[in-house]
Formats: sequence, C-alpha cells, structure tokens
Amino acid sequence: MLTNLFVRDALPFPPGNDANDTAFGGNHFNLTLLNGFNYVLYSNGTISNVSHCFMAVEPWSSTVVILENGTFVNSTGCDSPVDPIGLRGGIGVGFGVLYGLCLVGVLMNLAKHGKLHLPAEKNFVPVSRRWQWYWCLFTIVFAFISLFTNIDVDRFRIVGLPIILNSFCWYIMQMGALAIVWEAVRHWGSWQERQFIDPDPFRLKADDRRAKVELFMPIIFYAWLWLNFFLIVPRNWGAIELQRSPEQTAARAAPSATDIRFKIAAFFLIFCWLTIVASLFHSIKHYKFRAHGIVSQASGYVAAVPLRVWILLGLSLALIGYQILVAFSWDNSVLNAQGNLAAMYVGGYGPALFILFTQLVWGYISVNEDLQLKRQRRQRGEAMDREMGHVVKPNWWSRAKTAAEPDHKRGRGRPAANGAGDNWGNEGREAPAPVEMADMHGAAGARGASQAGTFDASKHSSLPSYAGKSDRRRTEVAMSTAGAILFPNAVAQSAAQSHEARRQEIMLDGPAPPPYTERERGRTEPIAGQGETGRSVRSASTGTGVSSQQPQQIRSMLDV
Repeated sequence: MLTNLFVRDALPFPPGNDANDTAFGGNHFNLTLLNGFNYVLYSNGTISNVSHCFMAVEPWSSTVVILENGTFVNSTGCDSPVDPIGLRGGIGVGFGVLYGLCLVGVLMNLAKHGKLHLPAEKNFVPVSRRWQWYWCLFTIVFAFISLFTNIDVDRFRIVGLPIILNSFCWYIMQMGALAIVWEAVRHWGSWQERQFIDPDPFRLKADDRRAKVELFMPIIFYAWLWLNFFLIVPRNWGAIELQRSPEQTAARAAPSATDIRFKIAAFFLIFCWLTIVASLFHSIKHYKFRAHGIVSQASGYVAAVPLRVWILLGLSLALIGYQILVAFSWDNSVLNAQGNLAAMYVGGYGPALFILFTQLVWGYISVNEDLQLKRQRRQRGEAMDREMGHVVKPNWWSRAKTAAEPDHKRGRGRPAANGAGDNWGNEGREAPAPVEMADMHGAAGARGASQAGTFDASKHSSLPSYAGKSDRRRTEVAMSTAGAILFPNAVAQSAAQSHEARRQEIMLDGPAPPPYTERERGRTEPIAGQGETGRSVRSASTGTGVSSQQPQQIRSMLDV
C-alpha cells in the first residue's frame, strides 16, 4: 500500500464539459467516480486514493478508462520507470563500467596469484592468499547493483524500491571494501612470516603469544564488521522511500537515515580500521626487524610499510569518514534521492573503486608468491655454494663443450659403417674401463707367473669388469685388479690365508670326525692278485674306464 501524499500537493480537478466531467492528461474522466473513490490529483502528475496510484499526465493517461467500480483500465502505476535517466543514473553507469573493468582484472589476478607452484603448507593454505580477491569480487557485485539501480532512482516518478535497493547494496559494498583492506594487510603479514621462517622452519614457536595474537586478530576484525552489518541491515527500510514531497522527506526519510543506529554502525568501522593497523605493526614487529630506541623504531616501522598498504589505509579511512558523514548529514547522503551527487560519488563510490585499482596494479606488477619463494631458495643455495667454493656451471656449458670437441672425439661411441668403432685418436684420452680382480686358481699359478716374471696380456681380457653405478665399488675393483697383476705372490698368499681362515671358521663347530675306513666309505677290498689293475676294466673299443667299485657315499662336508 502506498503512503498518502501530503494535502499541500493536492490540486483541484480541472473543469470538463459539465459538472460531472473533468479533463486532465489529455482525457476526460467521470468526476463523480473520482470523488466517490477518494482520488486526489497531485502536482507531480499523479492521482491516488492512498491504496492505488496512477500517472495522470500524457501520454500515460490518454487511454485510461475508469469503470463504475473505480478500476483504472490501461493505466500506468506510479512505481513505473517513466522518466528519462538523469544525472545520477548517468554517472552511475559510468562508475559501473569502471567497476566492470575491475572485475576482469580481479579474475586475472586471482588466477595468477591463487595458482600453486609449491606444495601447500599447513600454516599457509592457498585460500589465505585468495581471500583478498574474493572480497574484491564481492565488492564489485554489490557495487554493480547499487550503481545500476541509480538509473531507476531517476526514472521513477515516485521514489520507491530502487532507492532502498541502492542504499542497501551501497552499505554492503562499503563492508566488502574494508574487508579487502583487512585481507590485503593480513596476508602481507602472512607473506612476511612465510619468508621469515622459510630458511629455518623452527625459527618461531607454534604456540607463543605471537601465534595467539594472529589467531584472534581476524576474529576481532570481523566481529566489529558484523556489528556494523547488524546495526544497518536488519531494519525497516520503508521509511527511506518516503521522499515524495519536501515535507514528507523532512518528517520521515531524513530522520530515519540519520538515526542512532547508523551513527553507531559508522563508528564501529573505526575499530575495524584500528584492528588493521594493529595487525600491520604486529607483522612488522615480528617479521621485519627488531630495532632499539623510540626514534629508530618509529622510523623503522614507517619505512617497513609498503606503499600499497599506505594507499589502502588512506582510502579505507576516507571510506569510513564518508559513512560517518552520511550518518549525520542528510543532504550529502546516498540515501537521499535528491542529494549532493559530487559528495555521493566521490566519497561513496570513489574510495572503494581506488582500493580495487590499487589491488589490481599491485597484482599486475608483483609475482606469484610461490615463484618468489622458489627464487629466494635458489639465491640462498647459490650463496651457500659460493661460500663453499662450489661453482655451478651454466646450462649452456655442456652444449658449448660438445661443439668445441673435434670430430673424431664427438663421434666416439658410434659404430662405423663396417661394424667396428672409430677409435682414431682416442688412445690415452679415455679412462680405462673398470675391471674386477681375476679369479686366482690356487697359489701355484700365481707362483709360476711370479717366477716367470712376465704377465700374459692375452688373459687380461678375461678379467671381469664392474658395470654398476657405485664409484666406490668401481675403485675397489680397480685396485684389486691392479694388485693381482702387480703382486701375484701377495694375492696367492692372501688366497691361502683366506682358505685357512675359512677352514678354521668351519672347525669352530667341533673337532674333525675320525677318518673313515674303506669299508665304512662303501668301498670293497681289492681282489687278490689283481692289484691296482683290478679296480678298473677298460673297453678296447671305446677307451672309457668303467669302475667296478660302489659309488661313494658322502657323510660329511669334509668328504667333499
């Protein structure tokens, strides 16, 4: 139901063709029906009876027909956008375009800075760095709604729902813009902490006072912000649209827009701003430096704050200042349909827009944090290499070295056309292939080679080589092979000693068993008269010896 317009705005019905006729809006109406249903004509071009309101000017009233029951046919309601877009709506469209450009930039920066290039850590989750961009999207959405509803604020002949929607979304946008500043400053401190403990993860305690402060700081900030929300949003917004005459605006809309709840809510934002500043200096204190003295500490704190944070703090303070101004001044308020447009757009929408611009510029010129951390780790590794005198060759070193080699060396290892390797010029350049120590069969062979004083080169190729990847094992094998070649007697003695040590180890299990007799071994006594020749019978055709004795039965490892 529409609220009754003030009687001062009422106009008498213009005379018509007779006493029961009236003419306005390019049409004739039954005056008796209009008076019977308490319709009143107003100076703003409308006709209303408290319950219904219709346009009473051309071209919207020229085809209206009033039935006997008071119903208007082919009528246009007062809550229809019939007027052209005014200055407020035009400026709102321009600001909406700027916020739309910010939307594109925010999505690009979210993809850039939200991408992971390192494994996620427990204390530095990916969503922490993305929250500032999420709040940017939140702010842009409500700025869109608030700015484009300014069009309907101008086009509605009677102030109605558009001014409520415009004001409601503007307050939500203010909260989102302040949350952007908080998340930007908080994450800056988190980034400083990550760089601070990256060289030494155990540099800081996990349960000290610093960690507790960082745990409760976001809770305190969002508590103040939610108090601002609950004092502004859950309220009767119907009084804000009562701006249909100067008297009604002064009596209903202005007092409602500047009541005590708006004033207290605006001052809660000051506590939010102070929480942001406290979080900033907390991060500087623990992660940037530890200066001594009042002057050095003050100058150090100021120098440690980055330029982006200074800009965000100033813009957020301007945003809070304008909201306080709105709570006390109706003429400069966003809630006023006929308010000061310069103050409304510069103070109401300007700070939030510049906060977004600051974030976009910083996101464009800065590098992903994971990539920065990888670069810092690489730089620390290079510094440690320089301290130890280790120089890492560049990537182009191997390619340049290959290009400088001669053709016969560059083609080493590739088979020739006839199947043989091209080894011209390689003698003395390549390292000898690693070999293992040859199997020395007893000390007699080694003694014979030593007495001869010569080494049979034809046996060198039979020495086994080591094909594994262990450099230590390859060195041991090479040393053993060289020792076997140069000192065969020592090798033979070593083999004999190893055999004796093995025999002694076996004898540790107990004394040797008694010797077995021939009968116990399963052998028969030789036949008398045959001697040794009776042990074997040979075939003259094949020359193969066939033993006439029983097979030997092995009873102990010593029989082998």
